[in-house]
Amino acid sequence: MNHFKEKAMKCVFLIAACTSVLAVFLICAFLFANGVPAIGKIGPLKFLLGTKWKPSNDIFGILPMIVASIYVTAGAILLGVPIALFTSVFMARYCPKKIYRPLKSGIELMAGVPSIVYGFFGLILIVPLIRQIFGGTGTSMLAACVLLGMMILPTIIGVTESAIRSVPESYYEGSLALGATKERSIFFVMLPAAKSGILAAVVLGIGRAIGETMAVVMVAGNQPRMPQGILKGVRTMTANIVTEMGYATGLHREALNATADVLLIFILIINLSLSLLNRRAEHAN
Repeated sequence: MNHFKEKAMKCVFLIAACTSVLAVFLICAFLFANGVPAIGKIGPLKFLLGTKWKPSNDIFGILPMIVASIYVTAGAILLGVPIALFTSVFMARYCPKKIYRPLKSGIELMAGVPSIVYGFFGLILIVPLIRQIFGGTGTSMLAACVLLGMMILPTIIGVTESAIRSVPESYYEGSLALGATKERSIFFVMLPAAKSGILAAVVLGIGRAIGETMAVVMVAGNQPRMPQGILKGVRTMTANIVTEMGYATGLHREALNATADVLLIFILIINLSLSLLNRRAEHAN
């Protein structure tokens, strides 16, 4: 009887795993089947390196959206990762038990807030603040970077804290026994030991930032042109898709599907880079 149950559970787990893989495969197949023909019609170089997006004239160049997505994501990572890392260290090694639970609950609540709410927050607070300090309209690349930097915090903090806690306590105690201070033991022994988990957290944060849509549409200015400065408006690839997909038809709709293909390839490259970094770290160890 127990042997039969074990076989049945193995089948259940195998079906679940195959379903997940099949779902990813079908998504990729659907996107590429609808997007690749458009790239062929427009021309790969014109599509990927073109600097003008004018659907009414059948001009589809997504280079401004690619560059904007990279800039906005990089800015969010530069702002969010240091804050998330220090917060994770505080929660794992310094945080008093009395405030740990409220702090942890607050961070988890941030992860559950809808992106449209973040967008309203950015539109009401961040955009006017940037307008008051730097001038201009306020809807800019800087506003998008600040807002996305806030949005990726709970993702990075949660994974990074778990990675730090998973490091054996003997690493920390051994470092102290050799004469290192508490801070040196944490930052030069425990964090390097948790490097793979921290890298995974950063990659998840990059995925969240580059895939964010509604919040970016509301604060980034939504201007399909090459980025002209951190205080100027931009349009990311996700914003381009959600803005025009509702009324797009024909080649225009296919070009938006092709934009989704490029976005998917970006995510795949990021995940592949993480795998290569982890393998290199394992070989080094």
